Amino acid sequence: MHSDAANLQLSSHLTTLASLHKIHHTLHKLNLTEDVGQDSHPSACCSRNMPPRKKRRPSAGDDTSAKKSRQDSVFRKHETPQIREEETFASKRCLEWFYEYAGCEDVVGPDGMEKFCEDIGVEPENVVMLVLAWKLDAQSMGYFTLQEWLRGMGSLQCDSTERLRNSLDYLRSVLNDSTSFKLIYRYAFDFARVRHTHTHTHTCTQLWLTLFRDALTGQEKDQRSLDLNTAKCMLGLLLGKTWPLFPVFNQFLEQSKYKVINKDQWCNVLEFSRTINLDLSNYDEDGAWPVLLDEFVEWYKERQMS
Repeated sequence: MHSDAANLQLSSHLTTLASLHKIHHTLHKLNLTEDVGQDSHPSACCSRNMPPRKKRRPSAGDDTSAKKSRQDSVFRKHETPQIREEETFASKRCLEWFYEYAGCEDVVGPDGMEKFCEDIGVEPENVVMLVLAWKLDAQSMGYFTLQEWLRGMGSLQCDSTERLRNSLDYLRSVLNDSTSFKLIYRYAFDFARVRHTHTHTHTCTQLWLTLFRDALTGQEKDQRSLDLNTAKCMLGLLLGKTWPLFPVFNQFLEQSKYKVINKDQWCNVLEFSRTINLDLSNYDEDGAWPVLLDEFVEWYKERQMS
């Protein structure tokens, strides 16, 4: 009995060992199969879980876009030089344009300036010339240096007479912006501040030509004030059409004792024209106005009473 029980237990152990060996062998085969699949041909299971990435076939729309892009590229390659030549600013063309008026010099002087004004169809005393000078940041009336020309014309994108003519309306419109107008007004004082002895100049045309001649003969600038004749001309140019009291103020200057206008007086005339009523009812005599304007108000009121 004891022997039969021992044999039965031994047989059970052998069966268990055989099962374990079979399981181990099966697992080993599975591992080998996965390794081979990774190196060569994937199994069906792996193929389902991790499908191979395929290259996307372009759609009809993509084909059209790609074709159009290639066509545009070819078009740009052949057309860009022509577009640049006709539509964009060219420094070389601007430089050649400058020397049409400067000759062999690096500055357009009074003679060249007169020809320049003729070519663009603008009188020298036209306010648009003052705006142009401001755009170029010209330092002396009657002169445009090479640096001023290239910088200013570049900002305007003008490299020819035709382009500048087409920009004249824009230059005039700048005067309608109050901030720009104030800057131009202040600039005009320094720009036109030239000492000269031509006291019988009355019209703006004569005055500007006189200033050009003074520039040509090298007259020195007065660093403090503006000659009264020049001041009246410039005020008329800047305020004559927008300030109803300008004709009266101009009459006051003509009969006054003043021979020059300083910068403080100049700037306050603009402020006066913008803030004081036409009947002068809101003028404060105790305010910080220059004596010139106090005297104008007193003169005007006396004239109104009489």
